[in-house]
Amino acid sequence: MRKKIKWIVLTLTVLILGTVFYFGYHIFTFAGDIYVGDDPDDHKFFSPANPTENPPPPKWEGTERVNILLLGADARDDGAPGRADTIMVASIDPVSKNTYLFSILRDTYVEIGNRGKDRINAALVYGGPNLAMRTVSELMGIPIQYYIYTDFRGFEALVDSVNGVEIDVEKDMYYYDSYDDYEINLKEGLQVLDGEKALQYVRFRHDKLGDYTRTERQRNLLNALAQKMQKTTSLIRLPSILQSVEPYIETNISRNNLIKLAALGFEAKTSDMVTEQIPPMSLLRETTINGAQVILADEDDLHQYIEELFIQHEQEPEEDTEPEPNSIPGSSSSTPNPNNQPSAR
Repeated sequence: MRKKIKWIVLTLTVLILGTVFYFGYHIFTFAGDIYVGDDPDDHKFFSPANPTENPPPPKWEGTERVNILLLGADARDDGAPGRADTIMVASIDPVSKNTYLFSILRDTYVEIGNRGKDRINAALVYGGPNLAMRTVSELMGIPIQYYIYTDFRGFEALVDSVNGVEIDVEKDMYYYDSYDDYEINLKEGLQVLDGEKALQYVRFRHDKLGDYTRTERQRNLLNALAQKMQKTTSLIRLPSILQSVEPYIETNISRNNLIKLAALGFEAKTSDMVTEQIPPMSLLRETTINGAQVILADEDDLHQYIEELFIQHEQEPEEDTEPEPNSIPGSSSSTPNPNNQPSAR
């Protein structure tokens, strides 16, 4: 009997070690394939002459909050990215495991390095992801340690690799762009969106509130995607998921740190994720500069808003998952009144 138990324990140990090695090998290989180091020739999507000279991003020691800039853009015919279509920041506290997802309105008018003032989505074109990181960091008043860039094909591949994402599409959405021959055609209702439909969902902005509702949809979909990625079925398919998205992603996260962040991501509280628009409705102002409609916000007020947001959620009791209504003006916990929203652009 003891011999039998020993063989069972030995077999289980070998299986566990083999599983750990199998998944570890794929993550390690994936991390090396998407990593961009100090050599600008390592970039998949950015030419060596494009990135501007910027101070190196702050190092993440593993014990403090980590902030990751998520960039999405449509690749041009020559393979180079255009202006950022999606600008988001994922923030995780490694102690509390609280997660935050900020979407930045791409028409936000900011100072971009030595280029002067422009819409924030232009930073990616002017200086690649390094300048985009620096610009977003200055806007939000938080250190941005890392970036992850993908084009639309990468987004579609990720959604398809987890067999789609369930989303309650709030209304019929239709738009046709004759210039790009691109169609958005979604029907209202709860449904599983594949990669193509999910991309249509996060790109649609042809309604009254334009980019405001579009960025809200982006946060909702990424939140649902993050929760699905934590499920056992997705973890089992992790090697194939990584293989399907690898050609479309680049990042400055090193192998070692990517493995740490992957472990942190699986522990993160995605079901209680805090999602916010930046700048929030309470702090932004629409105006026209040089004939272009842009969004302005006082950066000092914005920095204070984000700092108070972190403090509020980090100090909340574990059982108190329902934040007080309107505890922070413009937060996602409050339901905006469309009549008080800025005019559509």
